[in-house]
Amino acid sequence: MSDQLRNRIMLAVALLLAAIYLFPLYWMYITALKTGSSMFATPPKFLPSEPQWGIYEFVWESRNMGRYLWNSLVIALGAVSLIAVLGVGCAYVLARYRNAWVDVGLFLILMLQVLPASLMVTPIFVGFSQFGLLDTPRLAVILAIAAKSMPFFVVLVRATFMSVPMELEEAALVDGNSRIGAFFNIVLPLARNGILVSAILIFMQAFGEFVYSKSMIQAVELQPASVGLNSFMGPNTNEWNNIMAYATIYVTPILAAFVLLQRRIVSGLTSGALK
Repeated sequence: MSDQLRNRIMLAVALLLAAIYLFPLYWMYITALKTGSSMFATPPKFLPSEPQWGIYEFVWESRNMGRYLWNSLVIALGAVSLIAVLGVGCAYVLARYRNAWVDVGLFLILMLQVLPASLMVTPIFVGFSQFGLLDTPRLAVILAIAAKSMPFFVVLVRATFMSVPMELEEAALVDGNSRIGAFFNIVLPLARNGILVSAILIFMQAFGEFVYSKSMIQAVELQPASVGLNSFMGPNTNEWNNIMAYATIYVTPILAAFVLLQRRIVSGLTSGALK
């Protein structure tokens, strides 16, 4: 098989997989524009015959989506800020002072990521209740997300710090810098790309967090957009076109940010792979 034929086959397979992966997003967008009857038409229509563009304005105003999105933004930014402040220093220390026990400990902590949030929410809820953190529910959710996502962030950023040669720090120390000065002036600027990418990934996870927010935030005015989406689900009816319109408004900014930053994300994730 020639290289040209092989490349064409791989391109065709990649396009097929991309189409399969993106089809649910496409279906979400077109379903939001369909009428109630066309949503359940047989066979299904892949393009709406009468697009209902006004549904976006209706959902935005009737569900007060601005408030929900603001709460999601506050929670996501709070979690990312807390994780970045605590996790960068932890990742640097683990990258520079490493041994077999550190690697084993990181592996065991990282394995906690496989535990679902629905399993962890009960003990966290009880503990936060004892400390009175549920009186400030958004802060409680931020702390819960930070505890859940911190190991993932530390592992990614640690790989970035390990790719920065120690000789640069030693040269800075010889020139009169302190260890802290060498970290802020030499290491941190070189690792900023990996830190930024890790923070973006954590932000995307926190922006869509549901389990902790649903369990800890009872006041509607403080709930994020993920919980607001659940309000469409009733015992007798599901407003599918409204649900899809809400999801479209909710997801599109994150998709746009991911598309714009995809090159930086890929380069940041692979920055620690080679030394």
